[in-house]
This record gives sequence, structure tokens and C-alpha cells, in this order.
Amino acid sequence: MKLSIEKSGAGKFARLAASGLDSLMCASINLLQSRHRLHARSRDEMEDYVAVCEKLTAENFYAVPNNVETAPPVDDRPGAAITWPSPINTNFPANNTARADLFPCTRGWRAPTVLMLHALMSASHVGYRRYAARFNELGWNACFVHLPYHYSRVPRGHWNGELAITADLIRNAEGLRQGVIELRQLMATLRERGCEEFGVLGTSYGGWIGALLAMVERDFRFVALMAPIVNVEHAIWESPAARFMRRELRRANIDSSLVARHFHLSSPMHNQPLCDPARVLFVAGEFDFIARPEDVEEVHGKWCGSELLRVPQGHFGYRMLRETIARLKKNGL
Repeated sequence: MKLSIEKSGAGKFARLAASGLDSLMCASINLLQSRHRLHARSRDEMEDYVAVCEKLTAENFYAVPNNVETAPPVDDRPGAAITWPSPINTNFPANNTARADLFPCTRGWRAPTVLMLHALMSASHVGYRRYAARFNELGWNACFVHLPYHYSRVPRGHWNGELAITADLIRNAEGLRQGVIELRQLMATLRERGCEEFGVLGTSYGGWIGALLAMVERDFRFVALMAPIVNVEHAIWESPAARFMRRELRRANIDSSLVARHFHLSSPMHNQPLCDPARVLFVAGEFDFIARPEDVEEVHGKWCGSELLRVPQGHFGYRMLRETIARLKKNGL
């Protein structure tokens, strides 16, 4: 009895600590979002955008455009970076250059390669570099990808990732599209060097992009999605991280029915992977109220054959990454 009480107390403390951290981060996100307001034509622009997108499939939407410059040849030096013009041109020049940091293993680029996709407003790339070294030890190459509006792609005067998710839903959707297409370009370049298999290690926003990538690519040994944004409807209309966004959308008369017309392109919950679902590992934080565990569990059920791992943490934390790597090693990567 004493042991069960102690475990219960520890569980309550972990939940409270996770909720406190998540609440603090949500407040920070809302504060940054308050810098970005919609204008008088936002509703009309959204109407026009979804009217065009309704005619597209995911393969159309995320296709690499013809006659665009591809990702350059990869470098064999550990820690080297490659950059190339993004196929999606935005109003922010800094965001129009794609970048990936490369960490090849001793086997060279014919070895399988893991694509490391960071979270929204990711605090540091140091941890990812450390895990890249661990993948190298396991015979994998690693690529740390700078997702749209993050790291080298942050426009002057903005915070890391600030522009990736705001009330401007068109920019949000185009950022997701940009991220997926650039990853497809990178994969094509790696295939030219002999790489035939890939892995995805994505967290939160990166997990969202990783799930969308899995809808249009199939050559994956694993797709590990940690606290991914899979329920886009909840992320916009209920998540505590989007309180200011909701206020702006309602002020602009942009309602949920209009937004839902884009879900066939942007919501993993409304799609199926092109890759084998058995290669997909969903990881849910038991105390997460941003990427809620029930939402992750629901998409796990829809992607029949996928695996679900539950970790006692909130949306923000480091335990999930450690346990995900351990599960991947147990599964033989």
C-alpha cells in the first residue's frame, strides 16, 4: 500500500509539473502570436485559397514543381550543411533558402538516413546533434533539417519559428507544404548517392510534417512521430496554444467549416500513409493537452498496423525522445 501511494504521488507531481511547463509555453506562444493580426481581406483570401486547394490531392499539393533547382550534392564531412533555393517563394527572403545539416556515418551515403524534424520554436539543435551521433554509431546517416521559419530561416526581427504557426492559416499551410516538398527534394538527392531507405524522427510540428511526408513517400524503415499535431481541428479551435489565433480567426469571420475544407491536405487524421503503416511509431505524452494522447491514439487506430508508445510527460520535455530512440533500437530500426 505504501508503494502504491508513493507511485500515485509521483504521478500527480509529474502531471502537475508537465501541466505547468505546457501552460508556460502556451502563454509564450500566444504572446508571440499576438504580434500577428489578420486584415480586412483575410476571409476572402482564405476562401480563394481553399477553393483552389479543394481540387488537389496530397500528391499534387506536395509534388516537387518542375524546373526548380534541386538540393545540391551532399557533403561527406560530418557537420557540413547544404542549402538550396526553396521551391516555395514566400514574402520573407530568409525563409526562401532550405537547409539541412549533414552527419554521415562511416558507411557513407549508401547507408539508410534519418531525417530529424524539430519541434515548433525548437530551443536548440544541440540535442539533435547528440542523437545524430548515436544514429551514426548504429550505421545510419542523419540530416538535421531546418524547417520553414526556423534556425537559419528566421526573418530578422522575429523569434525562432514565430512565423510558422499564426492566425495566417494560408502561411501555415504553405509552410507545411514547403517543408514536405523540401524533404522530398533532399530524399531525391540522397537517392542519387545510393541511399534507398530513410527514417523520420519528428517532434510536434516536425511530427506533423513527418506525418504529411509519410502520406506521399514510401521508402521508410521507420517514421517516429513524437507528440505530432494530428488533430488539426483541435489544434486550431481548442488548443490552449491557439487562444489568440482563435480570437483573430473569429474577428475575421473565418469559421471551422471553411478551415476544414483544407483537411484532406493538411490533417493526418483525414489521410492514410503511402508507406507501410507498420513502419509508423506514434508517441504520445500522457499529460499532453496540446497533442492530446486520445488524438494520437485515434490516428494510430486509423493508420492500421502502426505502433503506439505512451510516455509520462507533457507536450514539452526530453524523456519522450530518449524512450522513442530506445523503442526504435528495440524494433531493430
